[in-house]
Amino acid sequence: MTMVLAVVFAVLTALSNALATVLQRKAARTTPEADALHARLMLRLMRQPVWFAGIAAVICAAVCQALALRWGPLALVQPVFVIELPLALLIGSLVLGRRLSPRGWGAVIAVAGGAGLALAAAAPSGGRPPQSAAHWAAALACTGLTVAGCVAAAAKCPAGRARAALFGTAAAIAYAVTAALMKTAVIRFGEQGAVAFFTAWQTYAFAVTGVCALFLLSNAMAAGPLVASQPALTLGDALVSLTLGVVLYAEDVRFGWWLLPETAGVLLVLAGTLVLAGVQQE
Repeated sequence: MTMVLAVVFAVLTALSNALATVLQRKAARTTPEADALHARLMLRLMRQPVWFAGIAAVICAAVCQALALRWGPLALVQPVFVIELPLALLIGSLVLGRRLSPRGWGAVIAVAGGAGLALAAAAPSGGRPPQSAAHWAAALACTGLTVAGCVAAAAKCPAGRARAALFGTAAAIAYAVTAALMKTAVIRFGEQGAVAFFTAWQTYAFAVTGVCALFLLSNAMAAGPLVASQPALTLGDALVSLTLGVVLYAEDVRFGWWLLPETAGVLLVLAGTLVLAGVQQE
């Protein structure tokens, strides 16, 4: 029953995040390129009601995500978020006034079906919070350096798909780390209460990384089209979260002959994502 609840709340998280992405993209379309990586970007966005609607969706997503992580493995919950890409494009077709092509619809089905197949075959389970500070230090150092590298590369690119993809990748890693930190914090809350939650360093760390992820996402939305940033954001979050789940939380996934349907599912997601990344909404 807990795994079912984890999946349900993960899907609700993906839906809320997809809505937030589209709303933030709508707000970011009005900001000048010169505001990238500057506090002015956030100040301009805060003057727009649609941006605050996106923030409300982010808060809803955070609550659903916390509940999903409380009841399910990181390696299960976060990869469900690959459906954010098709959801974002479907919502975007309504909010941004564009029509998704038949080719795009086929890719949406491929992403959703591939994600379901891969997760059903892998059946992530088990896990426990990291017991060693050294594990946290290594994970945070590796992910932090990668984010810094993506941001440095994006800063050198002109506005467009490449810049949006780099910022999207950086945001994806930040969101995955936020989820990993959040999972330990919510487990402490569930097992030991509010005092343990507010005295855990992970609680404040996930708040900081979450704000950083939001800032990076805002830059990704402002840098280029949704179809450039969203694939990097969605797939990057899933892959990094899966890695953190196995490495940090010792979560189990099935191997052996299960690798065949898992690989087929991943290839479907990859194919659908590549198509969606190149599809022009009519």
